[in-house]
Amino acid sequence: MTSIPDTMKAIDPAEPGGPEVLVTIERPVPKPSAGELLIRVAAAGVNRPDAMQRQGKYPPPPGAPSILGLEIAGEVVALGDGVAPELLGQPVCALIAGGGYAEYAVAPADQCLPVPDGLSMVEAAAMPETLFTVWTNLFERAYATEGDTVLVHGATSGIGTMAIALGRVFGLTVIVTAGSDEKCAAALALGAAHAINYKTADFVAEVKAITSGRGVEAVLDMVGGDYLPRNLACLADDGRHVSIAVQRGAVAEVPIWEVMRRRLTLTGSTLRARDAGFKALVADELSRTVWPHVAAGRLRPAIDRAYPLADAAAAHARMEAGDHVGKIVLTMG
Repeated sequence: MTSIPDTMKAIDPAEPGGPEVLVTIERPVPKPSAGELLIRVAAAGVNRPDAMQRQGKYPPPPGAPSILGLEIAGEVVALGDGVAPELLGQPVCALIAGGGYAEYAVAPADQCLPVPDGLSMVEAAAMPETLFTVWTNLFERAYATEGDTVLVHGATSGIGTMAIALGRVFGLTVIVTAGSDEKCAAALALGAAHAINYKTADFVAEVKAITSGRGVEAVLDMVGGDYLPRNLACLADDGRHVSIAVQRGAVAEVPIWEVMRRRLTLTGSTLRARDAGFKALVADELSRTVWPHVAAGRLRPAIDRAYPLADAAAAHARMEAGDHVGKIVLTMG
């Protein structure tokens, strides 16, 4: 084991702003508390909540580091009290509440998953946030199960591409929407059953046509606003609608009689603010139900591009431009 330095490079903006505020600075290397691991970070995933935090719109939860970054992959280099000693030196990926854009980060041991042979550190870093989000919302809150047809917006986002990948593994028919023919083609290549260009077609009419008028069992929505009533029109009787973001607004008109008449379910969640106990339960479930598919090579994240930590501003600019297909990742290299 190599020695652990006192300081590290990290992205920890002092003030909110555009991508240009993402510059590397020196920060103390954190120390793992009881139940935590210290990870030498090899790669960190870039997610939309990171951009919102950078803009001052999504402060970290109490006790979380102000350093950006919600998911990492790397090598365990130190252990807090109560952590199994065999984890030392192991490659892991982890969902964390913050601190990922750095050379070292701490993670609760219960929120870590092993990095199997054949999975690169870039791929491993691209998985936790979207995997936890899609699994808890599409499979647990929306009860999606083999044979279901589901509608997912944002086809080429990290969430969208993970929903396509999980749907393929678990026998879902995934209908997606995207804003260009090129993105639709990319989604189909990743395994979506149908892709709708929402700029040139009415996705409600298209979903009805694809499902012969029946509708879908579930909708995974990150758009909100005026999409909500349109999404409900896409649902089959007894369908489930799950909201995970509100890019077009947090207020929506809900046709209550339709909800009653067709026995629809509206639900949603956020992940970052959930307590460590919940995240540990999800990690345990993923390790049993999903991780065997990762180890076998059947489940991989879609990677758009990797940037060195010093180019975090360029990574955020690419994400905000909306041209990416899959996850953007930072490497500590």
